[in-house]
Amino acid sequence: MSMFCYQCQETAKNTGCTVKGVCGKDAQTANLQDFVIYNLKGISQIILTGQAGNITFGKLKDECNHLLITSLFATITNANFNPDFFIKTLDQVFVLKEKILDMIAGKKTPDGKDIYNTLHAASKLLLSDKAKYADAQSVAGVLSVKNEDIRSLRELLIYGIKGIAAYYHHADMLSHRDESIIDFIYEGLSATLDDTKTADELTGLVLKCGSFGVKVMTLLDTANTQSFGTPEPSQVNLGTGTNPGILVSGHDLRDMEELLIQTNGTGIDVYTHGEMLPAHYYPKLKKYPHLKGNYGGSWWKQQREFEKFNGPILMTTNCIVQPKDTYKNRIFTSGAAGYPGITHIPDRTGSTKDFSQVIALAKKCGRPEELEKGTITGGFAHAYVISIADKVLDAVKSGAIKKFVVMAGCDGRQKARDYYTDFAEKLPSDTVILTAGCAKYRYNKLNLGSIGGIPRVLDAGQCNDSYSLAVIALKLAEVLKVGVNDLPIVYNIAWYEQKAVIVLLALLSLGVKNIHLGPTLPAFLSPNVAKVLVEKFAIGGITDAATDVKAMAG
Repeated sequence: MSMFCYQCQETAKNTGCTVKGVCGKDAQTANLQDFVIYNLKGISQIILTGQAGNITFGKLKDECNHLLITSLFATITNANFNPDFFIKTLDQVFVLKEKILDMIAGKKTPDGKDIYNTLHAASKLLLSDKAKYADAQSVAGVLSVKNEDIRSLRELLIYGIKGIAAYYHHADMLSHRDESIIDFIYEGLSATLDDTKTADELTGLVLKCGSFGVKVMTLLDTANTQSFGTPEPSQVNLGTGTNPGILVSGHDLRDMEELLIQTNGTGIDVYTHGEMLPAHYYPKLKKYPHLKGNYGGSWWKQQREFEKFNGPILMTTNCIVQPKDTYKNRIFTSGAAGYPGITHIPDRTGSTKDFSQVIALAKKCGRPEELEKGTITGGFAHAYVISIADKVLDAVKSGAIKKFVVMAGCDGRQKARDYYTDFAEKLPSDTVILTAGCAKYRYNKLNLGSIGGIPRVLDAGQCNDSYSLAVIALKLAEVLKVGVNDLPIVYNIAWYEQKAVIVLLALLSLGVKNIHLGPTLPAFLSPNVAKVLVEKFAIGGITDAATDVKAMAG
């Protein structure tokens, strides 16, 4: 076994990838990522121990915060495949760790103990010999924790924290920050080094992680709406124009805005792909006439769709897969995303990123090959749905709407995910789908009609906008004066990576029960941990579409 990774839904045999990731991640990169996470745990423990001793780290803490968030985000599935990025990150981690340890040298805790000596051995691990990175799996790998249940809970906590970091990164790029969220990340990472933590204590931290998931999604929702306006129902073009174009994938809306500004008046059209579709719902982004439409579908179809686009592609975050040679010279990454041999757009040194090389290439390319025609509608975030609450409630009270079905989450490559299309098609005509994330590409182009002018597929936006769906549910519960689990709402969630994990934990922290999770339950849940989730929250899997429709919405 040259690596071990089971953080995503497509992990080999639903057990774990041991030679190469199904995502394409090689063993070297996987082990480097494990080692980065391991050392971030150590830094977290040092920071917390120092703060307990009343040490103020000042600007050094700010530097750690940035490195922590960016590094965690880069280890999410399909984000960064470049081993050089993680070697550089480790070098930065080692330098920071030495600076922090220097600050605590000789300092005492309030009860008189030497701070340095109270730290876990891992916190003092200051390896700088790159040859030792090869030993990362035995020292820092998932299976280095022998107790299956403790390992399961630690990994569940870490994956939730990775999801928090991803959402925090987007908010941070829009100058919205919350130190309490950062402090919880330090707390959670540090706890995974503490061998005295019991399963019950770790379970409590996992649920606490969910509550901070709600907090970070609230932060990002505020950042997005204050920066780009409140999302509104919008029709999005699926066809193509006659101009050359740039295709933007990933999740970073600030990158999108800066690219739109820099391409304005150049004769270049900009298209969204995958999770960038919701850019069309924000007033300050949709005002640009050269934001032409959405091209293609979910992330896993990109090899075929990017090939046909003909122009440059900008991957702003995770969801990149191995580029084909036919377009490898046309793809760029930015932010936490990365791939060997692919040009990376440098981070902002001033107020904006410089996309001039992407734009210059676009001017030399032909127009995109058209994949489809027509439009799709989205932009039904919580502010809009609550604004028509009377109309929605009247439909519920009259029986026109008998059930809301939350089908948020992720899409993926497996044939089993056809289930979600079948499920949506088989739902009774008096049900409304609430969705967010790329899972919607399984059904957002179906002609499911509307109920009294309310579309039967209400797309709130990106995966982080699952927060909107929770807000809608809580508002309905408040108005109807019932508990959240007494609402006419069922949850059939598709998951793939770690942002979906924090969405799940956020729902659990809000007390939501009876969530169906598929297409498979996570491999990182040990039988005992899975049993706890089933008994406490009634989490279940899926079977076949007809049976599940009858059970959930019959």
